[in-house]
Amino acid sequence: MGLSTRLLRRLATATGIYSSAALGLAGSLVVLRLLGPTDFGRYSIVLGVVQFVALLIELTSDEALVKFGFRYAAREDWGRFHRVVRVTFAFEIVTSLLSGGIIAAFAPFASDVFHRAPGLTVPLLLAALIPLLQSMESMGAQLLILRGRYDVRSAFLVLGMGLRLAGLAAGAPHGVTAAVLGYLAAQVLTTTAISSVGLVALRRFPAASPVPLGPDRRSFIAFVLQSAADTSLDSFRSWIAPLALGVVRDARAVGLFRGAQAPQTGFSVLSSPVRLIMLTEQTRDWEHGRPEVVVAGVRRYTLAASALMAVVLPPVEWAMPWIVRLVLGHKYVPAIDAARLVVGAAAIQLVLGWTKSFPVTIGRPWLRVVAHAVELVVLLPAIVIMGKEWGVTGAGGAVLASSVAFAAAWGYLALRLRREHRTAVAAGADGYFA
Repeated sequence: MGLSTRLLRRLATATGIYSSAALGLAGSLVVLRLLGPTDFGRYSIVLGVVQFVALLIELTSDEALVKFGFRYAAREDWGRFHRVVRVTFAFEIVTSLLSGGIIAAFAPFASDVFHRAPGLTVPLLLAALIPLLQSMESMGAQLLILRGRYDVRSAFLVLGMGLRLAGLAAGAPHGVTAAVLGYLAAQVLTTTAISSVGLVALRRFPAASPVPLGPDRRSFIAFVLQSAADTSLDSFRSWIAPLALGVVRDARAVGLFRGAQAPQTGFSVLSSPVRLIMLTEQTRDWEHGRPEVVVAGVRRYTLAASALMAVVLPPVEWAMPWIVRLVLGHKYVPAIDAARLVVGAAAIQLVLGWTKSFPVTIGRPWLRVVAHAVELVVLLPAIVIMGKEWGVTGAGGAVLASSVAFAAAWGYLALRLRREHRTAVAAGADGYFA
């Protein structure tokens, strides 16, 4: 691939991701404003349960497809390449069906668990279809990444978020159930589109009969299980705060807290194009024996993100009351302090954005497991204690504390990797965690 082609694809990827993020934020604001804090809290509980269960059950085999797919493509081992594709597809289908079954079984009891959030059964039954649709979308996306077409992937993000915005705008004026139905309809259309194109991308790889993974079988299974463990912990990190808040407080507190997380979404989007490009290009570089390129890229990202946050974070914190009133509306004024705390956590997560792709690139997903476990150990008790005592502001403080713990864990892991590299070099090896 020529330099100009790569630059154009990167530009298209960034444009697509930022456009999709704007559409996604618009969709969230539509639901947030039309439903109000209490009904938006119920809507958030429904989606929270869906994503929590789906991420908890999934084996995250899509990441294994990226890692091992690039490995076999680099070796031109097309028999094992197609074997990995089939196995990961089977994993995703089975686990997503299991997730949907659990959500449907939980639906009749949801209002008892979230005792101040009635009327959750029907929207949860509808939402039980979402894990299967999202898993199929994810697999189609990974096939595009294996072709190096992260720009096409970003275009489908725009399509998906545009459809979701339309679905939510049509459904939200009629209540929570209609909003979930609009979300579901958009997901059906998105999954159908990207799955079709992903199948075309797969057929452009050289054809070969699938063959057993042989000596790679054990490392593949270990990779999938480690990624699954990390995904489970990540589901706790992402959704335990609003769900736990719904148990110890009420639906209104959940709605306010999800409103406070809106600026966090914006910060996360800033690094999204870079993270997608890093996952694709750095994994390919690593499998082609260029680890120094990967490490240099991580270093550049960290320095640039740190400098950006040093400039952006202070004025955002100062302007937060104005931002909340303008973007969320006066009903969400009680979430201002929580939003300030959550944005601080978001800045930490942005600087550490490379930690999402780097462990996959080097084939060590257990690094994320360790870091997220540390984060969860801090978050879970903090959200229960602080959320119950101080409501949405306490929940924001719990999120910030857990992000600090996450950063500390990665600081330790980075130092350990550096020592490992130096030890290998001193022993005459190539280094870079060989």
